[in-house]
Amino acid sequence: MNKQIALTRQTAFTTPGVLPGVLSAGVVGSLIAAAGDVTFILSNEGTILDVAVSQGELANHGFADWVGEAWVDTMTVESRTKAAEMLSGAKEAAPPRWRQVNHPAAGGDVPVRYLVMALGDSDRLIAIGREMRAAAAMQQRLLQTQQSLERDYIRLRQVETRYRMLFDMAPEPVLVVDVRSRRIREANPAAHNLCGSREGSLIGNAINTIVSPDQRDDLIAYLGAAEAADNIEPIVLRLADRREEAKISARLFRQSGTPLLIVRVEPTTVDGAEHRFDAILTEVVERMPDAFVLVDRDLNVLTANAAFVELAEMPSATRVVGESLSTWLGRPGIDLGLIAGQLREHGSVRNVATVLRGSAGAQEEVEVSGVIAPLDGSECYGLTIRTVGRRMPNAPAPSREIPRSVDQLTELVGRMSLKEIVRESTDMIERLCIEAALAYTSDNRASAAEILGVSRQSLYSKLHRHGLGNLVASDS
Repeated sequence: MNKQIALTRQTAFTTPGVLPGVLSAGVVGSLIAAAGDVTFILSNEGTILDVAVSQGELANHGFADWVGEAWVDTMTVESRTKAAEMLSGAKEAAPPRWRQVNHPAAGGDVPVRYLVMALGDSDRLIAIGREMRAAAAMQQRLLQTQQSLERDYIRLRQVETRYRMLFDMAPEPVLVVDVRSRRIREANPAAHNLCGSREGSLIGNAINTIVSPDQRDDLIAYLGAAEAADNIEPIVLRLADRREEAKISARLFRQSGTPLLIVRVEPTTVDGAEHRFDAILTEVVERMPDAFVLVDRDLNVLTANAAFVELAEMPSATRVVGESLSTWLGRPGIDLGLIAGQLREHGSVRNVATVLRGSAGAQEEVEVSGVIAPLDGSECYGLTIRTVGRRMPNAPAPSREIPRSVDQLTELVGRMSLKEIVRESTDMIERLCIEAALAYTSDNRASAAEILGVSRQSLYSKLHRHGLGNLVASDS
């Protein structure tokens, strides 16, 4: 039986005068001190009369030495208004609420959340504080994780869109079948047209319904063999409600841990309708945003789409046909040889990082994926080229690791000019020195600027340029 869950609410002791009863001053003082990381006893005017520090690091910042000072004077200028509001609310017996303020310290501002209330009928106030630096760092890491997940989600949506477009536009009938239930999970328009079904009607049906009733067991047996081994020879069966035969092939793959079969159906009687999407598919490849190029075994260009012509900074596709792909793609004598070797050995490559040089001198960082295909007794390579230089940057890691090693800098030879590599090295050294100065001064920017021998404004400018800064944000 389900029970209604009550909303969260705060309650107080119903008999505070009886339970816990009258407590001694020592017990009350211990309880108050244990309630927060730092606790102040204040006069009605806000002067610190006594202090208890249970967090050792706060004591090192001098919190225990503020007895006799005005409480608001221990805070940064922008926090004093909130402190005055808390003192005023405690005097007027308003319901207390937590407020965050910042205390200046040698290692940078220290954020603390306070709850201020009156001590009974006396003219004294109590301020219970909880240090918030760990919580602020946790919030920053949570924000970085959320941004990384959002980027991954966008990338997955883009991949799904490209897959769906190619799947729907393919002229060959293709079915995706659930191994356990033997039911169709996806079918492209070509499969619906072949079976004479309206769009979407095949999804959810048993896979053996696409063939004639007397050969359905043969299809199920073939699919079972395809689950156990790869490269099973296709089987020829008669399609349901039709006289022609079709060659059916299947291959097992897994998606999110679920075994699926991708089933291809190729009619043995070829007619003009089978290739009615060829022109459309060619147009899609020509207009797709990622560059595509088809090369022969010697890596000479056979054809290319408009995106590749644009990256290569050539006037037309006819000007790139017959030219060596090494004219534009890859570091000289390195990348293309490795890509071709991987294609011949494995049949495909995915997301190989390299560079593409335009004829006018522009250079782009790219990722190359490709497959091998037969061509007139030989073979050819189809390559997609995607620029990665303008992608959103990854969220910075919370640790302070060296951004680039010397080995990584030397890998830039051939991809960047010497002048650009020297500039990259200078930026790395400048960033490392700034990070070391901030670590040495516990993120005190004024002291860091003095150590580095630069003005504070110059340091702020360099911090902004290198993406460095204080991770602790004050409460609004």
